[in-house]
Amino acid sequence: MPLTFDDLVTRARSLAEPGRRAVLGIAGSPGTGKTTLAEHLVRALNGPGEPWVAHVPMDGFHLADVELERLGLRDRKGAPETFDAAGYAALLRRLREETDGDVVYAPGFERVLEQPVAGAIPVPPTARLVVTEGNYLLLGSGAWARVRTQLDEVWFCELDEEERLRRLVARHEEFGKTHDEAVAWVTRSDQRNAETVAATRERADLVVPVSALPRIGTHT
Repeated sequence: MPLTFDDLVTRARSLAEPGRRAVLGIAGSPGTGKTTLAEHLVRALNGPGEPWVAHVPMDGFHLADVELERLGLRDRKGAPETFDAAGYAALLRRLREETDGDVVYAPGFERVLEQPVAGAIPVPPTARLVVTEGNYLLLGSGAWARVRTQLDEVWFCELDEEERLRRLVARHEEFGKTHDEAVAWVTRSDQRNAETVAATRERADLVVPVSALPRIGTHT
C-alpha cells in the first residue's frame, strides 16, 4: 500500500521512547517540501494537549551575509560550506542530552531578511521528540558527518523535478526577487545544491513521496 501521512505520524511517534529525547531529521533538495512535512508532523503529533514535539530547522545555521562576503561565498548562499555545520551538530547533541534542565534555545531564520536569528526557537525540557529539517542532513563530508550521528532517523523528501523547480522560483519571487532573478538564482545556485543533496538519497531511512503529504506549499 502507498505510504500515507498517517503512516508517517505513527512512525515519528514510535521514535519517542520513555527516558530519552529522540531527534528525527527530514532531508531533501531545495523545494521538496521538507518544512511543510515537518510542520504538519509537529502539528499532528502535538494535537490539542501540551506540546511534546519541537521543530528546529537547520536554516538557523546559515552564516550571516557579512561573513559570506568575507569568505567570498555570498553568491553561493545555501551551499554546504555556507552553514555552520559544526554548530548545528553541537546543538543536536545538546538537544539529545540536555533533557532535564533548562530550555535549550536554537537559532531561527528570518526569510524576509534572509538572515539567521539567534535564540529564536525554545525547546523546553518537556519536548520528547525534535523534528529538524534541512538539505544536508545526510552529507558524509566534514562536520556534516557529525549531524547524522545525532539523528535517530532521517527521511528524504522526493518530488517531481519540474514541480520542485516551479516551487523554488515561486518562493524566491515571494521574498522579493523578480521572475528573471529567481530563475537565474535557481539555475545557478539552487540546482548545484540540489544535485549534492540528491546524491545522499540512498543514505536515508525512508523516502517520502509527495503523495504522502496532505498539502504542500512552496517551502523548503
